Parts: sequence; C-alpha cells; structure tokens
Amino acid sequence: MAVDLLLGLQWGDEGKGKIVDVLTTNYDIIARFQGGPNAGHTLIFDGHKHVLHTIPSGIFHKTALNVVGNGVVIDPVIFKKELENLDKHKVDYTTKLLISRKAHLILPTHRLLDAASETSKGKAKIGSTLKGIGPTYMDKTGRNGMRVGDLELENWKEKYHALTAKHLGMLDYFNIKIEYNLEELEAEFDKGIEKLKTLQFIDSEEFLNQAIKQNKTILAEGAQGSLLDIDFGTYPFVTSSNTTAAGACTGLGVAPNKIGEVYGIFKAYTTRVGSGPFPTELFDEDGKEMAKVGQEFGATTGRPRRCGWLDLVALKYAVDVNGVTQLMMMKGDVLSGFDTLKICTSYNYKGKEISHFPYNIEPENVSVNYSEFKGWDEDLTKMTSAEQLPKNLIDYVAFIEKETGVPVKIVSVGPDRKQTIVR
Repeated sequence: MAVDLLLGLQWGDEGKGKIVDVLTTNYDIIARFQGGPNAGHTLIFDGHKHVLHTIPSGIFHKTALNVVGNGVVIDPVIFKKELENLDKHKVDYTTKLLISRKAHLILPTHRLLDAASETSKGKAKIGSTLKGIGPTYMDKTGRNGMRVGDLELENWKEKYHALTAKHLGMLDYFNIKIEYNLEELEAEFDKGIEKLKTLQFIDSEEFLNQAIKQNKTILAEGAQGSLLDIDFGTYPFVTSSNTTAAGACTGLGVAPNKIGEVYGIFKAYTTRVGSGPFPTELFDEDGKEMAKVGQEFGATTGRPRRCGWLDLVALKYAVDVNGVTQLMMMKGDVLSGFDTLKICTSYNYKGKEISHFPYNIEPENVSVNYSEFKGWDEDLTKMTSAEQLPKNLIDYVAFIEKETGVPVKIVSVGPDRKQTIVR
C-alpha cells in the first residue's frame, strides 16, 4: 500500500487543512511530516471553526490515527493549547494522536533567538512568524537539538539547561534588547511538557512502515507551501524545512518508492504572507477585493496576505518538483464577480521571455505576461456538483489542466467541508 501526499503548491495558506479533513474518511492514518506551529490549518464544519498548528488535520474524525512525524518541530506550550481546544470539543485524542520520538522540541530560548535574529535584520527581515522554527531547525542540523524521545531519559533536564545556556550566550551576539522573563517562559514550557508526556511516543518510521505492510491507507500532510521550501522556494524568504514531496520521505521515514498519489493544493489566485518577491501581486482594487472576499488573513499570525493573479509559471514549477498527480483548486468562489481574470503564463526575465521559474524573481529581474479570461458572476457557494459550475470557470480550470498536464479533481467553493466539488 502506498502513502499519498498532500502538499501546498504556492506560498502556503492554500487550504490544505480543509482538504485533509475532507479526504480523511478515505484513510486510516494522517501523518504530518514537517514544519511546526508556524503553520495554521483552518477547518470549518458543523458551524465551528477550528485552527490547528501542529496536530494533523484528521484529528476530528473518530477512526483515523494521527501521527506527528520526525520532521516536525513541536512547541510544547502551543501544543498544550491545541490539546485544550480539542478538549472543549470533546475530541478523544489520547488514543488517536501519536508523536514521533525523533521530532525536535522548540525551547523558549528558540523563540527568543528568532525574535532577536528577525529584529537585527531591520528592513531586510524575512517575515518570520517568530515561533522559534528557524533556530530549532538550526539546532537540529547543528546536532544540538532536543527531541521528544529525550523526555524519556532521566537526564533530559540537564540537556535542556545546557542548550538554554548556549542560547542565552548567542543572544548577546545580536546586540538587540529583547524583553523576556525566562522563569515565566520555562514555567509555561514545563506545563507543556507534562501535557505532551500524556500522549504516546512512537518510533514513527517503524510504525508507518509496518502500517504500509499491513495495507493501511496513509495520507502525509504537509505544511506551508512549495514556494517556501528551504531548497526550492524563494530563498531566503522561505521556511526552514522541506515542504515539497521529498520532505515527506525524510520527515516520516518512508521510502520514495512507497509514495502513491501526490495531491497538489492551490488557490484560484495567489497569496503571500510576509516579505519576499511576488511577481503577480496586485496593488489595485482587484487585489483589495480578493483580500476582502477571501478573508485573507494568516491563520497563525493574523497578518494580512498579499494577493495577486494566479502565477502559472510558479505553479508548473511546483507541479514538477513535487511530481503532482492530482490538482485541487481552492477559493474558486472568491473570483466570482470579476469581469476579467488573468493568469500569468510567462515571465520577462533579464530581457528574455521565459516560461520556467528562474533562480531570482525579484522585481528588478522579472515582469509578467498574462493571458486573460472572461469572469463569472454566479455565486458558487451553494453549488454541489460539477455540472452546476459556470462555463467560464470550467474554461479557466481547463486552461490550468492543459498547461500543467495534471487534472483538477476538486474545486472548492467555500470554507466549509461540504462546499467541495469533486470532478
């Protein structure tokens, strides 16, 4: 049995949480493979809105097991708050939520280092969520990090204090004044650790490979988006993990030949949070309308998202890098009412027209070429079948399918799990 992957193909915020929630009924196990509480997966059903940061989006289904894989970084303080929110909705996670021993822990001082690093950059800041993600991955690759499995060792406190002391020394390097009370931060951290220790820790790579042999169905859930990948994203305005398909293998311990379907999630337009180049960004009324109708604010930070037309150059790049087999288009309903829609089909790069995603897409190097499409006025939010979709939307989708060579299997027409049209 193969492991299917679900990934974001833009700069994150594509709506992955909703689709994982919709697809969970088809899977025995949902496994998160990278990122940390810098992610925000929003799920809406039965009149309630739920925002998850670290916990896989299948947690609200009674039958699915949910695994936090080794590629994830966990902040015990935020994780505790997530669990307490689940308690409010009487979600029994004690038997449904499993944590990899190899997942790394975000310490309070990781967050302090993140804040100091970002502040020191001034106008060149990258738009960090200040959740301590980058410093935690730096400790991981620097072979200094603390892992969940360390909590089962008698000397874990010694390891914690040694790493914290190192971080406090590093803060002096930035020469930036950061206000903090470490005693208070550590008190919160300790409570988070105690809550985390009530869950089952597993050797997730062994667990998942045994599940594959037992023909269990597994969906690997990614966070952020492909254009934020540490290797293939718009560096340095990226996250600190591999958000692409390869990250699922290293973030779960699953071999490449065990990967099956690769679901690629994208918005009908494009958004970006924080700093970094954005070739199709709109600064006019169209961009403001997208942001207003699409309620484009970050699920984790609340920051407004920058909006622009669909960038097909970037989308095709993400499809290729990930080996996408099925596309799922989100927020088609947001584009209702636009007389004319545009899709970027090529770039002008250093004086030449190109159709591939280049090394540098800063505005001094890149301008865009658009194809135009007729819009639609119909309200999509009440539609329940592909036959009801307006012709102009179908033409819009058909163009994307033709250019990417990949079928669009789902069109989302609203935030609720029921507002999902399968084609």
